[in-house]
Amino acid sequence: MTAQPDQNPANAGRILISVDAMGGDDGPSAVVAGIAMSAEKNPDIGFVLHGPQDILKPLVARRDVLAGRVTFRDVSDVVTMEDKPSQVMRNGKGTSMWSALESVRSGEAAGAVSCGNTGALMALSVIRLRKLPGVNRPAIAILFPSSNSQGFNVMLDVGADIRADARDLLQYALMGASYARNGLGLEHPRIGLLNVGTEEHKGRTELKEAHGLIADFAGPADFDFVGFVEGSDIPGDAADVIVTDGFTGNVAIKTGEGTARLIADLLRQAFKYSILSRIASVLAITSLARLKKRIDPRRVNGGVFLGLNGTVVKSHGSADATGVSAAVKLAFRLAEGGFSEKLAARVASTGELAQDAAEPAPGEAPQQAKQQQEEGQA
Repeated sequence: MTAQPDQNPANAGRILISVDAMGGDDGPSAVVAGIAMSAEKNPDIGFVLHGPQDILKPLVARRDVLAGRVTFRDVSDVVTMEDKPSQVMRNGKGTSMWSALESVRSGEAAGAVSCGNTGALMALSVIRLRKLPGVNRPAIAILFPSSNSQGFNVMLDVGADIRADARDLLQYALMGASYARNGLGLEHPRIGLLNVGTEEHKGRTELKEAHGLIADFAGPADFDFVGFVEGSDIPGDAADVIVTDGFTGNVAIKTGEGTARLIADLLRQAFKYSILSRIASVLAITSLARLKKRIDPRRVNGGVFLGLNGTVVKSHGSADATGVSAAVKLAFRLAEGGFSEKLAARVASTGELAQDAAEPAPGEAPQQAKQQQEEGQA
């Protein structure tokens, strides 16, 4: 990598977001258009843009709103969607993704955004930023449109790791509760554990074990545990945070995105059916625009990597300018509220609670040892 130039003095006082400009399906033009939208809406954001300067500088120069708001990091290599995470871990140092994470690691930027390869981004994030003490598996959390008063539910994990045991699910619940407090302003969030039914006897062994663990931590960690929830509750109002494993969560969000697109297509077809339906569409144009905005996946684009020493937001690979802008807004909002530091404190405090719960009370250990000895003799 080339030596980093001095920070842009025009960005003094702004919260800097580090952006990987080269990872998306639509290339750097969509990324630059997205950060320009963010800059128009929020004067307090500055950007550190990573990628080939000869490509990025002309794109930025066309956007007057970005004048004096962008610092460039000139890197030539790109992580593609086909690259394996293991390869990127060994050979990714000269890539825009690596460089974007380095800006967070060094403290230059308050958060990073990338549209690139999810597996590679998670692997590099764990290597460069490290996991918070006590976190076994980081998780990806997203905002899912819901009928709750806040308009969204938090769902995690949605793809960081397809496996999750009971302890992992407990950590997801704790991190999801912290995200709901800082991302949605919910002081006492409700946590639900995704299962095939709401009855306590249903589900795999790890889900039943996680049910007990999360219930035990609900009081000390200051959240409500509503128990098992079903797939229909993901967009509902039964819980504010939906906890599941990465395999199930990823399938669920992709299903939701596809359903939203299907509804939009069916509505368009329905309103084109006849002259009367076209007139009706004109009369309902305001309501239709409101509905489109409400279910548009682009406007809630961005999955937050939870459990790391720094804020990383994964934007959808096919995100357009609106999607990139939403991911940048999310990274900014979390950075502005000091979310990374609050999450670290929450994980540390709950880790102490878990350790205290695991330690035997005075005089308990000898009794247990005596009992085990008697059972062994029997």
